[in-house]
Amino acid sequence: MKAFLAMLLIAGAVQASPALASSSSASPLLGSWAVDTTRLPVPPAVRPKGVTITFSDAGEGKWATRVERVDANGAKIHAEGIAPLDGTPASVTGNLEADMSAATMPAPNVLIMQLGKGGVPASTRIYTVAADSKSMIETVAYFGKDGRPMLRTNYFTRVR
Repeated sequence: MKAFLAMLLIAGAVQASPALASSSSASPLLGSWAVDTTRLPVPPAVRPKGVTITFSDAGEGKWATRVERVDANGAKIHAEGIAPLDGTPASVTGNLEADMSAATMPAPNVLIMQLGKGGVPASTRIYTVAADSKSMIETVAYFGKDGRPMLRTNYFTRVR
């Protein structure tokens, strides 16, 4: 819980910095992104068939995120939420991994999102769009089942 609160404070401090704060309406993150499933660090038999993330400007300084996933068996799940870009916690629905998120955008092509479930940190995700606006990298920081810190990188291409 302390780590989750610390991340929220850091996210808020980054967003509050006038030199770093940006408008989401100018962000190249806006749109839909599909993960390259062939590069996911899991065995092919259990990889999802597809994952699409859609970011949109919800107005009034809020960011909408929708994740759609088709698992290896073809079952579809989705998660969505609308969060202010000032690091304030907001609800997430439909997600097995998180029920809260906090987000900040320190640059037009970077979104930092902290996820939590039941008051416990789940993961921190940093989305960075390449200069050509055609690809995006998601860096995921989390704790493994053994309690050790882990990092994972996911690669996305723009769908629209």
